[in-house]
Amino acid sequence: MLILMVALGGALGAWARYQVSGWVYNRAGAEFPWGTLTVNVSGSFLLGILLPTLVSSPSMTPGRAFVEVGCIGAFTTFSTFAFEAVTLIEAGQPRRAALYVLASLGLGLGAIILGLLIAARIP
Repeated sequence: MLILMVALGGALGAWARYQVSGWVYNRAGAEFPWGTLTVNVSGSFLLGILLPTLVSSPSMTPGRAFVEVGCIGAFTTFSTFAFEAVTLIEAGQPRRAALYVLASLGLGLGAIILGLLIAARIP
């Protein structure tokens, strides 16, 4: 059952990532990896909001597998982040690559902290 929930969540998360990333790239352009940055930061924020509920059970439940591993795991992407950073470096844009790496890490950490703070205030 857990594998099925991860697969279903993964399909939904991958579809959402494709939609959000494409929407952002269509509006912001491809000069900077705004699409990947958007999905990674928003995924961190969502995980921060959902984390207190998801980890209330020490075991992996079908719902937790669907959301945490499937949906959010497929929605965010570290490999694309790393690839885009290297692509910027290879294109002779090391400062833009550094900005991207720092923004991704800083905003990702900030988003998950903000999500946790918001979740702590929800009764």
